[in-house]
Amino acid sequence: MTCKLSTEEECYHCMASLVASKEKMFITQTKLHNEVTWKTVMQIAKKHAKSAAQHLSRLSGAIGPERIYSDWQWWILAALPFPHLVRVLDCFFNEGIKVFYRVALAILIQFHKHSTNTNSEWYAEATKNGVDHAIDKFCRNMPSSPTKLLRTAFSIRALSSQYISRVFIKTEMTLKSKQVITGSRLVRSRSSDNLPTSQSQVNIQMMSHTLTIRELFTLWSWLPVRITMYQPVLLYTTEEHGCSLTTFYVRVEHHEPTLLMIKTCNNEVFGAYCSTRWFERNQKDERGNRQAYFGTGETFLFSLYPERAKYPWVGCSAGADGKGEEQRVAHGSELFMAADSKMITIGGGDGQAIWMDENIRFGKTDRCSTFNNPPLCPSGDFEIRVLEVYGFSGA
Repeated sequence: MTCKLSTEEECYHCMASLVASKEKMFITQTKLHNEVTWKTVMQIAKKHAKSAAQHLSRLSGAIGPERIYSDWQWWILAALPFPHLVRVLDCFFNEGIKVFYRVALAILIQFHKHSTNTNSEWYAEATKNGVDHAIDKFCRNMPSSPTKLLRTAFSIRALSSQYISRVFIKTEMTLKSKQVITGSRLVRSRSSDNLPTSQSQVNIQMMSHTLTIRELFTLWSWLPVRITMYQPVLLYTTEEHGCSLTTFYVRVEHHEPTLLMIKTCNNEVFGAYCSTRWFERNQKDERGNRQAYFGTGETFLFSLYPERAKYPWVGCSAGADGKGEEQRVAHGSELFMAADSKMITIGGGDGQAIWMDENIRFGKTDRCSTFNNPPLCPSGDFEIRVLEVYGFSGA
């Protein structure tokens, strides 16, 4: 085998492709996401490498396990021997970030195995120089072969991509929602600086049949912080584009995220923030079957009139007792979005939060397990006066 050195242009192209990838997140690009990733590793380790996580916590002493986990990516990228790194990166570029999570847990499992005995070299290293230095040195002198390390990583049972994604999203949402307090003074979130521009507000007033400026600001306060950086754009409205699911999909399906607004003939106003492209309705699973539901835990419902309320995914509050990552969220509580040529559905499990027919004329709303919401209009059944869908320019 020969090794060809890349030119500067080729290296730049590779890095740009990794940063700009739409399908997989290869490179963590913000301080927030860096914190989300290591806290995700810490959470999944507590469940899927429990003995190793407890051992690490005991060895960490005064510095605490958080300091250890914050270096998790460097265990792989900076410390592993080159033959190990090549094998790991080969899997990583093929399957995405979940490979890193699995390898990090495999490193913890191997470290636990070689440092449990108080007479071992690695136990002595951890107690003398600190567990963070011990893990770094352990990785540089990895006693397991590349094949064995990857076998350990991929033999961790019940560690699905869906579970990792759920922990990641919940951790991200928790960090974003934390209020920063200085002494007794509450510091306002910087997201308040990213209100829609005056021109956007005027445009929405001119175009929208459902949103007032006050309601727009209410919705803005409920959006994920990163989305408030962008300006809303009206993608579809029944007033201009007609009442057809086909037209709806043509105008909306490749935008992510979208804000769906319904005004009924009884003047009720409600809708949903939809985290994922509607095009995902066409995706198929490993067996070639169409996936019924798609979306993520960032999806939420809201009501603006006659009541004002936000209904987030029930999984966001599953950890209120401090044991959230140990609790399983029922499958019926993860039914975010569904669509085909005959209907659109948001929320599922013991009912559908929003259901609309193919003519975008009639719909119904019930309590559902995904959001634990009440019906969004009193009668449950509704006739649509206006449907509007907003995207976010540049998102």
